[in-house]
This record gives sequence, structure tokens and C-alpha cells, in this order.
Amino acid sequence: MSKNTAQPEIPNAAESALRTVATERAGLDALHDAIQGELGVALADGVEKIRQAKGRVIVTGMGKSGHVGQKLAATLASTGTPAFFVHPSEASHGDLGMITTDDVIIALSWSGETAELRNIIDYTRRFRVTLIAMTSRASSNLASAADVALVLPITPEACPHGLAPTTSTVMQLALGDALAVALLEEHGFTAHDFKVFHPGGQLGASLMFVVDMMHSGEGLPLAHEDAPMQEALVTMTEKSFGCLGVTSSDGKLIGIVTDGDLRRHMTNNLLSRTAGEVMTRSPKTVSPDLLASSALEMLNSAQITAVFVIDTEGRPVGIVHIHDLLRAGVA
Repeated sequence: MSKNTAQPEIPNAAESALRTVATERAGLDALHDAIQGELGVALADGVEKIRQAKGRVIVTGMGKSGHVGQKLAATLASTGTPAFFVHPSEASHGDLGMITTDDVIIALSWSGETAELRNIIDYTRRFRVTLIAMTSRASSNLASAADVALVLPITPEACPHGLAPTTSTVMQLALGDALAVALLEEHGFTAHDFKVFHPGGQLGASLMFVVDMMHSGEGLPLAHEDAPMQEALVTMTEKSFGCLGVTSSDGKLIGIVTDGDLRRHMTNNLLSRTAGEVMTRSPKTVSPDLLASSALEMLNSAQITAVFVIDTEGRPVGIVHIHDLLRAGVA
């Protein structure tokens, strides 16, 4: 009897979802191609103007473009570019006072003709505030007034009526992310910097560094390579990490004694030997500035439970146990 290889029938909702994703993916492909041309040149110009600005980035937009703008402002702020969102209607009722001549404004409008943006546009021209437009129409009032116009390609919306902003907002989001990441790279923004702005939640935990959670000082299970195993076992038991670091005469970590090493030497007069004779040479180590998430990945890959932290000279300065990482929520 032949095996039935018929594909399961796709429900209507799933078919609709596939069409939506395909349409929006086509929009991203069009955006990708546009960045390789004039849009890429304009993007670079916009990044440079923001980088040179002494003030902050003010993001504005109405409707769905406004929602995208709020996300863009939050992404910029969290990646080293001071930014906040100003609602166009509120700007017309006093919030223009938040904007200084040192700032840069990014205005989002798919049509480029959003009436609520008129006062902000006039304000930027009157006081020579740098204006970056994100729109789909190069001939629009917004693009014409802007110092830099980021003109997105026009592609079909995923909405079957072509009305609800779908593909267009996906492209705006992607271009905003591209702008933020380019600025992040220009600033040399590191994971250490990122942690300052993201101290809470699982993301904050994943941005902790080995130095933040390692055991150090008297808590380290260490013994000199010439130490008798009788003494080394006492230290290993007292420190409760299930391992012992072995150091040379100059204080560098040269080996490790684990439970496995003890079992392998149990029949060879273990207590009459030295730590250097029992140890496994060249153990895995990490640096203090390694991300805790990377340390956890290394422990899992190597199938070990603890790892020594060494300085640039190879001297042990700490030890991290897998339980420390899991308790901190790094996983």
C-alpha cells in the first residue's frame, strides 16, 4: 500500500496570512533595492546630519506613521541617539517649544501631505532646524521642504482594498531600524552601553557581563600546582564549585581539577600526588567583559558547569557557575 503524501489543506485564514506576508516581503525587497540606489545616498546624508547635530532627534508623524515614529524614537534613544516623539497636534498647541535649533526632526508621512505636519514643517524652515522626511513621494510638500528626503518605494499594501497601511508601515519600520542601527555603528555603541539603557527584564539579564556575577577573592577554589592533593581536596570541597583551579608560580591558571579527574586518578595513590599531576591542562576560560549569555552558551556547548574567569595576563580573577547564570535569568 502506498503511503499517503497529500499535503494538509491550508485554512482560509492561513492562506490570507501567507498572502499578507508575501506582499510585505515584496515591499521589503523593493526597499532593499532602493537603498542600493538614491535612497542609500539620502540615508547616509541623514545619518551624518544626525551624527553632527548637537541636540536631539525629534520624531513626529500622524496615524500609523505616528505609531511607527514612536517606535523609531524609542529605538534611537535605546541605542545611543537621544530622541523623543512629538505628536504633530500637540506641537501646534505648545510642544513646538520642546524643539531647539540644535535638534534634528524626522517627520514620517506616507503621502507627504499630512495636514497636521504643516506647523512643524513651517517651524523647521523658519528657525533652520534640520528636517529629515520619510515619505513615498519625492514631489510632496514634506519631501520638498526637507533637508534630506528618504523616499520609500511605492508597493501594494497587503490590505486587499489597498487602504489599511500594512506594507507601507513595514517598510517605514525597516527603514527606521536601518537608520538607528547605522547611527549605533557610527557612535561605536557597545553591548556595555546597551546595558545602561536596558537594566530590567530578561533583556537586562542577558546584557549582564561575567564580571557582574562571578565569584572572586576568597571564594575562588585555587591551589598551586605543587600543592598535595590532600590539601587541594579540602579547598575543592570547601568552595563547593565541583572543581579546582591550578596555578603556576607566577599566579597564572594552568589547569583545572574536576570530579572527572579525581575519578580517573582514584586508583593511582591520589592523595600522594600533587594538583599539577592530577589536573587537566589548558582549561576553558572566559574574560570578565564577556556577555553572561555568551558564557552560558559556552558552558552548555562544552557540557561543563563552571568556568574560571581570567585577566589579560592569564591570572584567575573569578569563577562563574551555570547556576549563577540561570538564577539571574540569563537563559
